[in-house]
Amino acid sequence: MTINQNTDQVLAALAKQTVELPSWAFGNSGTRFKVFGTPGTPRDPFEKLSDAAQVHRYTGITPRVSLHIPWDLVDDFTELAARAAREGVTISVINSNLFQDDDYKFGSLTHADPAVRAKAVAHHVACLEVMRAVGSKELKIWLPDGTNYPGQDSLRARQDRLAESLAQIYTATRGDETILLEYKFFEPAFYHTDVPDWGTSLLHCLALGPRAKVCLDTGHHAPGTNIEFIVMQLLRQGRLGAFDFNSRFYADDDLMVGAADPFQLFRIMFEIVSQGALDPSSGVNFMLDQCHNIEPKIQGQIRSVMNIQEATARALLVDLAALGEAQREGDVLTANGLLMEAYSTDVRPLLAGLRESMGLAPDPLAAFKASGYEARVAATRVGGIQAGWGA
Repeated sequence: MTINQNTDQVLAALAKQTVELPSWAFGNSGTRFKVFGTPGTPRDPFEKLSDAAQVHRYTGITPRVSLHIPWDLVDDFTELAARAAREGVTISVINSNLFQDDDYKFGSLTHADPAVRAKAVAHHVACLEVMRAVGSKELKIWLPDGTNYPGQDSLRARQDRLAESLAQIYTATRGDETILLEYKFFEPAFYHTDVPDWGTSLLHCLALGPRAKVCLDTGHHAPGTNIEFIVMQLLRQGRLGAFDFNSRFYADDDLMVGAADPFQLFRIMFEIVSQGALDPSSGVNFMLDQCHNIEPKIQGQIRSVMNIQEATARALLVDLAALGEAQREGDVLTANGLLMEAYSTDVRPLLAGLRESMGLAPDPLAAFKASGYEARVAATRVGGIQAGWGA
């Protein structure tokens, strides 16, 4: 078996890779049973940006940060964007919130009451204003709407209401702004979810127009789902707008990407690489969506970025010419072996060399731990209320 021997080509592709960070990953978050606090946890969005900037400082590939509204509301978003610039990062995707308001008990964009739907639409219009204040171009919608019991509401009527609400939001966007519609097959509703899968998301995006694309969260699928097949189909249609990378053992666990099934991450990145979607010109935004309940937060984000880099590097090592030949000849074992050979390759020396060529430490995690940043913020961030899930 062989691997791609064009090291310069592999390094050039890796050098262009970027990953977006979630602001909420730096706050205290965890499960509905217990959230464990950590000394030095940010107390506001400004301090979240400082922590996110540390990840970029040591990995070199995380120049963007997602915000969550209203969790990251500030009095002056122009000031927040300026703070991001001083830290060496930019604010990118703005995430709406439809799951923490009593009015949304029976739905938000799908609610039977037009007043509630109007409130949910207005929230997104407000998010668009935040986008424009910080220079962002993407609004991400995750819809928690659904029902818990058969007969609770009309499945068809809810889809019609959703289509109408999304159309109002889409109309409020400008020509250079994109809507990212996420999906999740269950939770918090358990009988049915209004956007449970990529097909439902895609149908709504197709109806809205070319600036509506699907956001795929790797933790939002039933066990056994072939996620890389979904990646391929959405890329084929030009409608894969974003990834939310995380890892799960059972459901939507939001653990560090690559922790549960690194081979799945490799297979996903192979579809990305083989279809040319790794290049920034593809328009696919690679993001983390994780929470760190028992592990240090900045370290957890750095380790996640490194896991993505390693999976990507292995995917780039697949000999596509040899693979294509084996596939055309029906040589099953050779074709599979080419993927396994790349997956089994230790790419850490390759990535260490890449980082050194970028003026970075070869081991980002070790370098950050040695920096003393965690001890400094633990000593200075005293008083106030630590940011956490929902704040």
